[in-house]
Amino acid sequence: MRLDNREELMDEYSRQPSYDIPDMYRSQKSKLPSSKRKPPPPPLSEEEIRVIALYDFPAKEPRDLTLRRAEEYIILQKYDPHWWKARDQHGKEGFIPSNYVTKNMLTNLEAYEWYCKKISRHQAELLLRKESKEGAFVVRDSSQKGAYTVSVYSQDGLSNNGDIRHYQIKRNSLGLYYLAEKHLFKSIPELIQYHQHNAAGLVTRLRYPVGLMGNCLPATAGFSYEKWEIHPSELTFMKELGSGQFGVVHLGKWRTVVKVAIKAINEGAMSEDDFIEEAKVMMKLSHPKLVQLYGVCIKEKPLFIVTEFMVNGCLLTYLQQRKGRLRKGSLLSICQDVCEGMEYLERNGFIHRDLAARNCLVNEMQIVKISDFGMTRYVQDDEYISSLGTKFPIKWSPPEVFHFRKYSSKSDVWSFGVLMWEVFTEGKMPFERRSNSEVVEEISKGFRLYRPYQASQAVFEVMYSCWHEKPEGRPSFAALRQTITDIAETG
Repeated sequence: MRLDNREELMDEYSRQPSYDIPDMYRSQKSKLPSSKRKPPPPPLSEEEIRVIALYDFPAKEPRDLTLRRAEEYIILQKYDPHWWKARDQHGKEGFIPSNYVTKNMLTNLEAYEWYCKKISRHQAELLLRKESKEGAFVVRDSSQKGAYTVSVYSQDGLSNNGDIRHYQIKRNSLGLYYLAEKHLFKSIPELIQYHQHNAAGLVTRLRYPVGLMGNCLPATAGFSYEKWEIHPSELTFMKELGSGQFGVVHLGKWRTVVKVAIKAINEGAMSEDDFIEEAKVMMKLSHPKLVQLYGVCIKEKPLFIVTEFMVNGCLLTYLQQRKGRLRKGSLLSICQDVCEGMEYLERNGFIHRDLAARNCLVNEMQIVKISDFGMTRYVQDDEYISSLGTKFPIKWSPPEVFHFRKYSSKSDVWSFGVLMWEVFTEGKMPFERRSNSEVVEEISKGFRLYRPYQASQAVFEVMYSCWHEKPEGRPSFAALRQTITDIAETG
């Protein structure tokens, strides 16, 4: 993929009338004389764009605005999908990350601490068991689009781990919400408020709201609006984490405050100029299941890439170190996380090219995020570039890649099927007893990986669907995410 798909990203932004596209987004072909560029959109009326802060955000640059959790702000201008200009209650203005705020409306679920957007059934259960309090609950998105589930913890006396029940919030023909048919409400917040005081058919009343707010701050698309270059003096190196494909990776801090991973790029390992241009766009790829690129440090050699730090490290090592201790629900939840991140890349026309467990990382909340997306385009290692080279990821590649170097989102789908196999074998090497040339020969003849012991038939069918010989025969990541979520919800 050469963000020729940049232009698809640009089209997406340009269709949203309140966005002004920064210069970095414009492709070489589409640059216009400055006199013809559209002026920024005027501020919208205050009544329409009042937001409430979900998290604290300390201003990092003079033009930023500090956010304080639960306080209200007015959005003045949406410069791009990730950074907005806002005004606080004291009249101070500045840039804020858009994923740190939500509309301040009584019916907006994101404004409530009990709502956990897009967490899986398994992640909800982990969260509630961690609290282990009678009546602890969360509201989360269901597998069906636009539907919601209440997950609640109860000490039933039968299990030391307690019991967790999942209740789908339903609607009747009049559009009223209910958990118990006798008790109907116009909105979900009203329903939750009622059941906080009355069990009314539930295993227990909803006593203790549990949420992710404040527990794990989301990454921002860069440290500030349009700040992609990081000065060496802003970085503190703490300890070496290991060696990556391009060089040594360190744990460090940005301005002694934000923990980051700092990747040193060995001289000659990468097409640096091409990558720097692409990095400006890659920073705008921001999703909870992607490792966030914060910026690059180009003032000195070696070049440094600064990213979000993931405390539990590489997914492959994580699986191998916990072999025999991860439940099937945990393994499926890992696949859900990766699939959500890949669905976002697919939607934005961005191809990973090297999806595997070794290129995913795990954070402190056991959430898995995709790393190093698109990086293989800049490798200058002959063994990696050539499909005959020992470093080329043959065992994760579909026929059209190892025969013709033809990449697409559907080649990523094939790799995702292999990643699922890695997860359900808890870190085994695919085709472990075969050489690259043997794998090419056997895949070409129709041979596929076996069903892992931990994988149910339904899970294996998902994996196998990714390995169709023809790209068009493989499902999209959107379809895969729905299927995996349905399997997770049915237990």
